[in-house]
Amino acid sequence: MSDFPAELLSVDVPAGPVPVVAVVGRPNVGKSTLVNRIIGRRQAVVEDVPGVTRDRVPYDAQWNGRRFTVVDTGGWEPDAKDRAAAIAKQAELAVQTADVVVFVVDVSVGATDVDEAAVKMLRRSHKPVILVANKADNQNLEMEAVSLWSLGLGEPHPISALHGRGSGDLLDDILSALPDPPPIVEDGPRGPRRVALVGRPNVGKSSLLNRVSKEERAVVDSVAGTTVDPVDSLVEMDGEVWQFVDTAGLRKRVNQASGTEYYASLRTAGAVEAAEVAVVLLDAAEPISEQDQRVLTQVVEAGRALVIAFNKWDLVDADRRFYLDKEIDRELKRIPWAIRVNISAKTGRAVDKLAPALRRALASWEQRIPTGALNQWLTALTQATPHPVRGGRAPRILFATQAGVAPPRFVLFTTGPLDAGYQRFVERKLREEFGFEGSPVEISVKPRKKTGPGGRGKAHG
Repeated sequence: MSDFPAELLSVDVPAGPVPVVAVVGRPNVGKSTLVNRIIGRRQAVVEDVPGVTRDRVPYDAQWNGRRFTVVDTGGWEPDAKDRAAAIAKQAELAVQTADVVVFVVDVSVGATDVDEAAVKMLRRSHKPVILVANKADNQNLEMEAVSLWSLGLGEPHPISALHGRGSGDLLDDILSALPDPPPIVEDGPRGPRRVALVGRPNVGKSSLLNRVSKEERAVVDSVAGTTVDPVDSLVEMDGEVWQFVDTAGLRKRVNQASGTEYYASLRTAGAVEAAEVAVVLLDAAEPISEQDQRVLTQVVEAGRALVIAFNKWDLVDADRRFYLDKEIDRELKRIPWAIRVNISAKTGRAVDKLAPALRRALASWEQRIPTGALNQWLTALTQATPHPVRGGRAPRILFATQAGVAPPRFVLFTTGPLDAGYQRFVERKLREEFGFEGSPVEISVKPRKKTGPGGRGKAHG
C-alpha cells in the first residue's frame, strides 16, 4: 500500500503584499517584449503589430531575491475611440494601482506627440516613473536616448528588451524605486482559490469577470477573441476572495494555431493547469459545439474541478430550452457529475449561484473517504453485483484505498484486470454513495499478479 501515498495540495503564499510595476506606453514600443525580459520567459504575447495586448495582464517576477508583480498593458493613446478607448482605460487603471510605472518609448522613433500626452497622464498619477528608451539595439541608438530628457521624466534608461541590453541595470533601478518590503510574517492560511474562466470565443468570459468583480476588469467587445492574454483578478464573491483568470477563447487545437493564437492557446492550457477549479462558459442560446467539447475535455484531462455555466440565459426561450435539454443529455453524458448553473453575465441573473457551485466542486475535489468506510461499501457492492465471468473466472476486488485528492484518486487491488465497463460501474456507484459532485474521479487497477501488458487499466472520471 505504501506505493500509493496520500498527496495533499499545498499552496505557496508570499508573505505580505507584493509590489506592482506597471509597464505602459503607446502601441508597439515593445512593452510585452520588455515584460518577457523582466519575467525571464516568453509569456506575454508578442507580435509585430500594434494592439496585441488589450488588457492589464499581471505576471510574477523576481530580481535579486525580491518578488514583485509586473503588469503588461495595452497601448495607451489620447482621444482613443471604441475598443482602443477601453484598452487605454485599462492602462490608466494599471498606473493607478501600481507602486512604480515603467514608461516605454521607442528610441528609434524618438518622443512623439502621443508620448508627450502620456507623460501628462503619468504626472497626474503622482506615481514614480522610470523612463525606458527601448530598441536601443546598438551604441548609436543608445546615444539617441539623450533626446528623451525633453520629456521631463529624468534620465532615460536605454535598453534593448529584445536582446537584453541594459535590462539588468533597469531592474536594479526598478527595485530601488519600489516601496520597502514588508516584515516577514508567519505562514497564514492558504491564498484565494484559483478559478480559470474558459470557453470558446465570445461566450461572455470577460463580461462575467466584469460582472462578478463589479468593475471593468477586462475589455469586452462583441468581436470574438478580444481577450488574448489571461487576466488575473482578485474578486470577492459571497464573502470570499477568489483569484479569477479570464483566458483567451480557444479557437483551434494548439497544434493548428499560429502566431498570437498559438501562445494564447498555450497560456489558456496553462491557466487550466494552474487553477483548482474551472468555470467553462457555454452559450446557452447556441448549440453545444465541438469547440465547447474540446474545452471541457481539456479541463477533465487536467483533473480540475468543474462548473459548467450556461451563459446568455436571458436569450433562451421555451423552444431553446427543449433542445438544450436534449443536447445536454447527448453531448454532456460523459460528465454527468459536472455542476451546472444557468446565468446571464449581462443581466446578472443567477450569478450569485456561482460561488456556492464553486465551493461544492472544490469540496468534492478535496474529499477523502476513510479506508474503512470505502472498503465496507465496496464489499457490499461487489457481493451484490460481482464482476462478470470472463474465460471461466471473474476477477475480484480485494481491497481499495484513496491514493490522493485534488482530484480524488482511488486504487483497486484485484486478482486480475477489470473490464472497463465494470470500472465505470464502480465509479458511478462510488459517486452515488459519496457524492464527488463537480469533480473528476480517477480509478486505477493494480492486479495482484502480473498478467502482461494489459494487466493494469486506468479510467478517468
